[in-house]
Amino acid sequence: MSAGPGPGGGNPTGLDAYKPTEILRLVEAAGVGKTRLSTRQVMALAILAGAFIGFGAAFFTVTMSGTEPGFGPARLLGGLSFCLGLILVVVGGAELFTGNALIVMAWVDRLISTGALLRNWGLVFVGNIVGAVALAIAVKLSGLLSGDIAASAAGIAERKMALPFVEAFMRGVLCNALVCLAIWLTFAARTVTGKILAILWPITAFVALGFEHSVANFYFLAAGLLSGADGGIAGILRNLVPVTLGNIVGGAGGVALAYWTAYRR
Repeated sequence: MSAGPGPGGGNPTGLDAYKPTEILRLVEAAGVGKTRLSTRQVMALAILAGAFIGFGAAFFTVTMSGTEPGFGPARLLGGLSFCLGLILVVVGGAELFTGNALIVMAWVDRLISTGALLRNWGLVFVGNIVGAVALAIAVKLSGLLSGDIAASAAGIAERKMALPFVEAFMRGVLCNALVCLAIWLTFAARTVTGKILAILWPITAFVALGFEHSVANFYFLAAGLLSGADGGIAGILRNLVPVTLGNIVGGAGGVALAYWTAYRR
């Protein structure tokens, strides 16, 4: 395998993985394909993604129940649990708003229009909300949100809604930088096992560090309010507005444009 470094050729990783220049082409092609899906397809896949991330968030909530929120080893275990969500999205195939920040690569290369980009983001965002909130309601109806788990769900939601705007925004930026890096790495992998391993550590890190993911928060806030958390609509908006903006900046600007600048044609 060629080992020559640099944007123009070779494989700087030295691993059995696609080179960064090849990843860029794969990501752009995937972005073009995503914008060509019908509304029915996009909504179905977006609802699935919201539910998949909700499953990861529910797993995290159970893992953290009965522990101190700031206890490092518990946060590490919670992060590993949350990885379930993105594994389902990537391997199972679904449309996730935060990951679709990488579509910006195709946009800056003029492979897709601004309207196509915004259409995808808008539909996926709505679908993710529906899927995540629907899962929170289903979990509530299952009886799982009771006792320590309900207390944990309410506590998670209240802490998120109490974040100041700037902190929530920056946690959103840092979160989606790691999420999009995880997805970038999955394009480098040639096997399902490789894709899962690519997801594992960036996602564990963002959860353990306490960063903010808008789609996960659709589930966390809905589950928390269903468990008795204080905050209401105002609290939801106080969290989701800065976090969503931060996710866009961290994914589209922090990862997509950075790699496009480094490896653009």
